[in-house]
Amino acid sequence: MRFYFTLFLTFFLLAIAFVFGSQNEQIISLNYLIARVELSVAAAVSLFTVIGFILGLLATLLWRLIRKSKKALVKNRSTEV
Repeated sequence: MRFYFTLFLTFFLLAIAFVFGSQNEQIISLNYLIARVELSVAAAVSLFTVIGFILGLLATLLWRLIRKSKKALVKNRSTEV
């Protein structure tokens, strides 16, 4: 049940971000360290939402991998003793 709630909440927040972005067709300028690009607000919101989603997913997967390896290490140590 928790999975479905999280999935629903994620899609709901993504939908709000895309609706917000699609209502703003103004051009903004983004300055990077070595480059400068002009995007519409819709494109910027979409881009940063996708980047944030991917980073959050990678952080979650890394956290689960570390937690799983720690459990395996503790289990190996308890069987050696």
